[in-house]
Amino acid sequence: MRDDIIGILRGNVSDRVIEAMWRVPRELFVPRRIRHTAYEDRPLPIGEGQTISAPHMVAMMCDLLEIAEGMKVLDVGTGSGYHAAVIADLVGPEGQVYSIERIPELVLFAKKNLEAAEVKNVTVLQGDGSRGLPEYAPYDRINVAATAPKIPEPLKEQLKVGGKLVIPVGSCYQELVLVERTQEGFELEHHGGVVFVPLVGDHGFHI
Repeated sequence: MRDDIIGILRGNVSDRVIEAMWRVPRELFVPRRIRHTAYEDRPLPIGEGQTISAPHMVAMMCDLLEIAEGMKVLDVGTGSGYHAAVIADLVGPEGQVYSIERIPELVLFAKKNLEAAEVKNVTVLQGDGSRGLPEYAPYDRINVAATAPKIPEPLKEQLKVGGKLVIPVGSCYQELVLVERTQEGFELEHHGGVVFVPLVGDHGFHI
């Protein structure tokens, strides 16, 4: 089944991203009762009203970010830890991923999954992802796996010059946006409609 996903991705994203997704065992990042569906190309429930993104979306977001070895990456919305694990593979042992999740149960779930997958370079923290993690900033890349009403200013501020941020934006209609920080400001690219759970927090949605 993993081969089926790789076949879908080939030609659409870089070989580096495909290789990283091949190496990361997705079945370790979904609840045991639905592991047989791990490689279906769709979002899957992971509890607490949250989902693990479809494989093609994880691949697309990683590809847009152009993640290189040795980078420091902020991952917002840890969920089960799968997206962070793929990013961790891309940055390699010299790189570091800081991943933030607001739901305590998912923080524990992600840590357990990352340990089972023997991922060493991801630090999972509980908190408001819309505020980022300023204590570890600036970041080469920022990945946001939840939709925001607008791009949170703290995340933009925590991005290095030359750095990139990918985030879904919108409520009824969501669009995937790639942000690059330049010396002059921020440049935006729009990459089509998507569907994500809401980014809840001070600079996200309020519930």
